[in-house]
Amino acid sequence: MRHFGHIPPASRAGLFHQEPAEFTADSPARTLAAALGATLYSPATRPKLADDVRKQAARGVVSMVLCLEDSIDDHDVEAAEANLVRQFADLAAHEASDGVETPLLFIRVREPRQIPDLVSRLGETVRLLSGFVLPKFTEERGAGFLEALTLAENASGRRLFAMPVLESPQLLHLETRAETLAGIARIVDKYRDRVLALRLGVTDFCSAYGLRRSPDMTAYDVQLVAHVIADVVNVLGRSDGTGFTITGPVWEYFRVQERMFKPQLRRSPFLEGRAEELRTALIEHDLDGLLREIELDRANGLLGKTCIHPSHVVPVHALSVVSHEEFSDAQDILRPERGGGGVLRSAYTNKMNEVKPHRAWAERTLLRAEAFGVAREDVGFVELLTAGLAG
Repeated sequence: MRHFGHIPPASRAGLFHQEPAEFTADSPARTLAAALGATLYSPATRPKLADDVRKQAARGVVSMVLCLEDSIDDHDVEAAEANLVRQFADLAAHEASDGVETPLLFIRVREPRQIPDLVSRLGETVRLLSGFVLPKFTEERGAGFLEALTLAENASGRRLFAMPVLESPQLLHLETRAETLAGIARIVDKYRDRVLALRLGVTDFCSAYGLRRSPDMTAYDVQLVAHVIADVVNVLGRSDGTGFTITGPVWEYFRVQERMFKPQLRRSPFLEGRAEELRTALIEHDLDGLLREIELDRANGLLGKTCIHPSHVVPVHALSVVSHEEFSDAQDILRPERGGGGVLRSAYTNKMNEVKPHRAWAERTLLRAEAFGVAREDVGFVELLTAGLAG
């Protein structure tokens, strides 16, 4: 599979200076963590879940979470587990018939015991599973989940990843945050080879204080949430080899609501051709706030995003593509002859590139370029978004 693989090859060639690389569920963890992109959540109770997975894969989704936790009623868990087993069998039976690559699939469980049980019940179809999402993750809860994952992996012979969700009240509350973060750091370091990425549960953060952000506001406008995100990245997102990929929080909105504030989407990138119509459509569907939040995610060290609606996927991927300018800067900084450091003017002559301080940024940028590609010099977000939606 590859990002933007759902659009015709000729269209891709016109958009990308360097096309997104192909990858599979068996690719190195570093590649998969960077390539998660918009991870689409779906309740595990959906009766035609296999059809949904195939349909979304054909539209460019490369990672999905099939949820047994908060998205379904407590009384539906047993039926949802049985449904998952049936739907994986359906996916396996039709795997080669439609030419669509199965995306990376993860199951969000409630309790550790579900992990070995589900792996056993999936049988041969476990080959379609990439891992599990672990809710309300702390050191104490996480140990049980990760031990169960290790047992299931050994029993099945299938590499299985964990994606812990950081959403517990202990992490939010100021008096317990530092200790909780230190404990999470200890347990994920112990199981480093199994932890693909860390996910932020911002909805639970807001719930602890009875808050809910409006579509006019990003997670970073809610100061309680913004401080937690900053602390999580501070402890768990470092570029010194100890850090992990941390994904952006969910965007909850996908339908028209009465707007209180002025739209946040600038007009200038949309002034040519029919692009103004695209801008209007994005605003009407409350996606201008999503676009701003995606930019703030990356500015704050996050990569990828939790999504609960298919309409969010293409904007996340379009804004994940590396611009030609970013790529040029990253390449210049990482040239072997720059190993001693120094300062140089960018090829675009609009900024300073300082080799040593910017090296980690450059390495991260080239990893993102491998996953999402590099846009041509004259291609911007509007063209990428339009092509992704048309594909």
